[in-house]
Amino acid sequence: MNKFEALGLGEAIIKAVNEMGFETPSEVQEKAIPILLSEDTDIVALAQTGTGKTAAFGFPLIEKIDVNSRITQGLILSPTRELCLQITNELKNYAKFCNGLRTVAIYGGASIQEQAKEIKRGAQIIVATPGRMQDMINRKMVNISNIGYCVLDEADEMLNMGFYEDINSILAHTPEDKNTWLFSATMPKEVATIAKRFMNDPKEITVGHKNTGSKNVSHEYYVVNSRDRYAALKRLADANPDIFSVIFCRTKRDTQKVAENLITDGYNAAALHGDLSQNQRDLVMKSFRNRQIQMLVATDVAARGIDVDDVTHVINYQLPDEIETYTHRSGRTGRAGKSGVSMVIVSKSELRKIKSVERIIKKKFEEKEIPSGEEICQVQLFHLANDIAKSEINHEIDSYLPSINEVLEDFSKEELVKKFFSVEFSRFHNYYKKAKDLNVSRDSGDSSRDRDGSTRYFINVGEKDGFDWMTLKDFLKETLGLGRDGVSRVDVKESFSFFNTESEHQDMILAVFEDFRMEGRKVNVEISKDSGRNRGKRRRDNNGGGFKGKRRSEGFKPKGRNRRDQKSSDKGNNNGRRDRRKRSDRR
Repeated sequence: MNKFEALGLGEAIIKAVNEMGFETPSEVQEKAIPILLSEDTDIVALAQTGTGKTAAFGFPLIEKIDVNSRITQGLILSPTRELCLQITNELKNYAKFCNGLRTVAIYGGASIQEQAKEIKRGAQIIVATPGRMQDMINRKMVNISNIGYCVLDEADEMLNMGFYEDINSILAHTPEDKNTWLFSATMPKEVATIAKRFMNDPKEITVGHKNTGSKNVSHEYYVVNSRDRYAALKRLADANPDIFSVIFCRTKRDTQKVAENLITDGYNAAALHGDLSQNQRDLVMKSFRNRQIQMLVATDVAARGIDVDDVTHVINYQLPDEIETYTHRSGRTGRAGKSGVSMVIVSKSELRKIKSVERIIKKKFEEKEIPSGEEICQVQLFHLANDIAKSEINHEIDSYLPSINEVLEDFSKEELVKKFFSVEFSRFHNYYKKAKDLNVSRDSGDSSRDRDGSTRYFINVGEKDGFDWMTLKDFLKETLGLGRDGVSRVDVKESFSFFNTESEHQDMILAVFEDFRMEGRKVNVEISKDSGRNRGKRRRDNNGGGFKGKRRSEGFKPKGRNRRDQKSSDKGNNNGRRDRRKRSDRR
């Protein structure tokens, strides 16, 4: 007897379940399905990504739909187009033997008129993104006033993407006596507010502990200098020849840059972010599922639609701004009972974040070292040897063997093996033979950190470039995409300046200004190891009077107007993390 039968599911769904090869319900399915089948109730289910939530609400919803009526009876809201399509396809598979049931997906990036026609033909279940659903409601293209069931899937992510108002407006068009099923990985206050406003005494289900990571995922971190982050990524890839991974970056710009660099360096990689057209995103995901791409570089929002069971590694090229987002990332691996690895590349200034993540996921990270070139050569050689040992012989080569043997007849077996493997060994050895050690001791001091937890920077622009403290601060905020209080303690001199940001932005800032030009002139930003006075004096001495203007010590003193900026550094930088970077740059 299939264990799904014990949950009370009907014959048609059990037949589909058997055909799909499902045998044992996941924990969230085991807890939610019997309640939703037997009761007309609201429910709040907290479960991590990859735990089988779609079936947990999909099976009961299909069972409760009246296939003899063509009116819309169920609405499912999901954060992204990819997830919307994924849910729709899964529901169609679940309802394969439920004759007369139609599920329609509506989302941005496709013809709204065609989607309206699909709904008009009859759609008992609509799966929608909030933005497109609100648009169709405004145009009176859809009627959800008679639905009996509303599912909010990945509710926390929808709110994190800024859909709070849309969700409120959409739910206001639904009947009060409907059942609302809310599924989320976390329970921020906005989700709790929606539950309180639109749900009636909901039953609560929590799978495992809130925000805990998958038991099949191991967590590792590697400490490197910020400028060595990309080199570290390549070494981790080379040390894992069978890697099939998702690499997470914070912004679209970083995502595109890392993917382009990987492709240039010969890796099978691609970018997935909100600036791609829908057709481009579809092609990238198709290539990834077919394993034509080994390394998919993605933003957090774009990755919400990734549903691939065989991902071996998740690599956090940068830790997310919201620590809870880490659980979503790591949930992309370790699925379907398989093990996975979540790697984090960090600088010393980010080490405190590791402890914060550990507290949330209730798992310890293992500190590891970036492998050396010699270790990578060894791994690659043994990988090649194993591939050769497992390869089946293609007998079409037989006709060529006499000529091949004639070319190689002067070499012994040992010499042939050495020559063959030298081809692969030389490629990696030549690349890594002079490679430096990328690992950084976490115990060494970091004099760039101020007592308030921020980092101070030197920038080679100042008054002679037309800046005062206010215009330079505005320039930095716009260039770096930081929020109102993201830049503080701006101190402008004649030909150079200083400024502070929270230390967690250090890698991003150095990357932005790595090759930045303003009116043809290179703008250089460095971490200041000393106070403004000492830094200016040292640079002047080293550069033979590179700074113009009078040699007077008071010229290097802070201007005493730090009070407001210091206050914002101490207070504002700890709040409103979602506002620090434009929402569109996260997708």
